[in-house]
Amino acid sequence: MIGVSIMDMIDYMLMILYGMAIACALYILYSHKSYFYERFQKGVVSLFMLAMLFFLLAYTFKMLVVLFILVADAAHLSSPELLAGLRYAWTLAQLGTTVGLVVLALLTRSGNYDQFMHIKKFDRKGERHADSDPAKK
Repeated sequence: MIGVSIMDMIDYMLMILYGMAIACALYILYSHKSYFYERFQKGVVSLFMLAMLFFLLAYTFKMLVVLFILVADAAHLSSPELLAGLRYAWTLAQLGTTVGLVVLALLTRSGNYDQFMHIKKFDRKGERHADSDPAKK
């Protein structure tokens, strides 16, 4: 291609790859929506699946940030304020993905994938629901 440098081609390829990563992560999140809705309604959720949800949300946000950085750079819309804000967003997203990966690694290392977290259910008055206490069943 005339007038397009190798770095421009790499940037375009990265935009496509980041877009595909975002689409795949959103698809996975959407596909598991019913699982999480059901589990949160019952008040018990798998720690492994919860860690996966947390990681995918942080990863998707991270990919959106990096895609925005590349698009802003390609459109010559970069400013010091924008870059500082994106750097803070990237740091937050990296923290989320790292925490998610650490939890997933610990659960994988333990080999105990059937750990669940019980979520307390409260009514509007702040009292526990009778059906949220497994000992009463």
